[in-house]
Amino acid sequence: MSLAYVMTDEPGATDRLLCDFAALCAARGRRAAGVVQTNTDCTDSRLCDMDVRVLPNGAVFRISQSLGANARGCRLDPAALEQAVAAVEAGLPHRPDLLIANKFGKHEANGRGFRDLIAHCLADGIPVLLGVNRGNHASFLKFSGGLAMQLDASEQALDNWAQEVLPRGPHAA
Repeated sequence: MSLAYVMTDEPGATDRLLCDFAALCAARGRRAAGVVQTNTDCTDSRLCDMDVRVLPNGAVFRISQSLGANARGCRLDPAALEQAVAAVEAGLPHRPDLLIANKFGKHEANGRGFRDLIAHCLADGIPVLLGVNRGNHASFLKFSGGLAMQLDASEQALDNWAQEVLPRGPHAA
């Protein structure tokens, strides 16, 4: 089982790192499944819109919802997230080299989102790389049973991990 994660403190940094790493994987012929997130500033709010793109070249889902200027709740659109999960699952019969998921978040901590897909990939021997934020770190460690490896938040560290865990062959770098 190969489960790794990365955490950063700067808002959006994990998303950018995983996007860049997914692009590097594609350039090296690695077949990545999963999602990466991009954030777009909103003109009417201090918050951003959150979109996930299904890897390698799939659909884009807006996973944030506008709750109004004074709202304090979670902006995640759970239905959109579940649509993204279903789109990733649809591509799994093609056996990717690895799974990348932008976040093990509150939804996953509560048993939904990408949680079952992560477990399925690990059971099938597909390495998994996740973004984890500090607020969900304890839930993630419980989920992973202490078997996950935290990687330095650098493209080089992610690439080194991929070179170690991915089989050598026609789809490996």
